[in-house]
Amino acid sequence: MKGKTILTVIPIKEKHRELLKKIAKDAEIIFCRPEEVTQELADQAEIILGNIPPEIVKKAKKLEWLQLNSAGFDVYAKEEIMGDRLLTSCSGAYGQTVSEHMFAMLLAMQKKLHLYRDDQKAHKWGDQGAVTSISDATVMILGLGDIGKHFARLAHALGAYVIGIKRTYSPCPEYVDELHLQEDIKALLPRADAVVSFLPSSEENRGMFDKEYFDLMKPGSFFLNGGRGDTVSAEDLCQALKEGRLAGAALDVTDPEPLPSEHPLWDMPQVFITPHVSGGYHLSVTLDNVVDICAENLRRYLSGKELRNLVKVE
Repeated sequence: MKGKTILTVIPIKEKHRELLKKIAKDAEIIFCRPEEVTQELADQAEIILGNIPPEIVKKAKKLEWLQLNSAGFDVYAKEEIMGDRLLTSCSGAYGQTVSEHMFAMLLAMQKKLHLYRDDQKAHKWGDQGAVTSISDATVMILGLGDIGKHFARLAHALGAYVIGIKRTYSPCPEYVDELHLQEDIKALLPRADAVVSFLPSSEENRGMFDKEYFDLMKPGSFFLNGGRGDTVSAEDLCQALKEGRLAGAALDVTDPEPLPSEHPLWDMPQVFITPHVSGGYHLSVTLDNVVDICAENLRRYLSGKELRNLVKVE
């Protein structure tokens, strides 16, 4: 396959450039930063590696295949954006970085480190009282994909009893003690000391965590969201925290993003917020993972083979 133009907007290093050039062979590769992408540049490419604005994707004249550098794809997986063109994600690249980030937030909340950090900023020497342990906790993980599995391994390794939730049946991994379907969530919520969501945005999942769900959660438990912000009713979460039903919440995603400065979640001491940074390139291996997935799919596309991580466009 000759004459293809490949637009790459991932912030790659020289070793990654050489890898892609080697695979591309006779194809032309244009490298640019995401903020430099224009409609004119996109119109030249049959293949785009990396996330660019959906409105540019929609109008791209020659585009045949878009390989995202993100695991999430909800804003692209629409017929009005992609039409009949191919869309693939980078699912599998972010398991380590997101899971470690969210696991650190869970441990910090169990030991009240976020509260002691607040005390430090206030120059206050105080005792925040009793803490809990991961070693005897029941941890419920919603979304047992690559990220959820990484999190489950971490929790299980430190002695937690792990309940995994999936949309469809599959063999239960050895580091998961119980595996259930999404329809079983409500019955399982009262058992969990920590509920951790890595669920994607979808019509089914939007607003899932509402008053009913928070009322069902075990008193004094923790809620963590490393999936998508719109799966949670922020108003209902705030109310559950105000009433003391939950011990705390750790959020790397919110709805909207950025979270408005006047939002009450910012000022709640039992809330731990990070600005959707768990899945970035702060951990160097993540960029390597992303490029490896892009490179493998590029190799497959140019040789006419089926692509990995194909996304269904609806």
